[in-house]
Amino acid sequence: MKIKTTQLFTDEYLAMCQKMTVHQRLNFLDEFRLLHSSQPPSKSKLISIKIPEDLLRSFRIKSNLFNTPYQTQIKKLMKDWLLKN
Repeated sequence: MKIKTTQLFTDEYLAMCQKMTVHQRLNFLDEFRLLHSSQPPSKSKLISIKIPEDLLRSFRIKSNLFNTPYQTQIKKLMKDWLLKN
């Protein structure tokens, strides 16, 4: 007999999810799909880039407001820019 697992969510987590925009939800689902896809993930390349401290600080603060790691947001911006141009 196969037992199905049950995932439980806290009230705080559910409240946070309700505040997400459609874009944030779609982004989460897309990242979840990529994370669990059968394809091996592409390798990441460590790079070095100079960014003004005040710009980076502001970017990190805004990323935190959207509960997104700032490096993830940088990668998302890069992907979005590639798709638009």
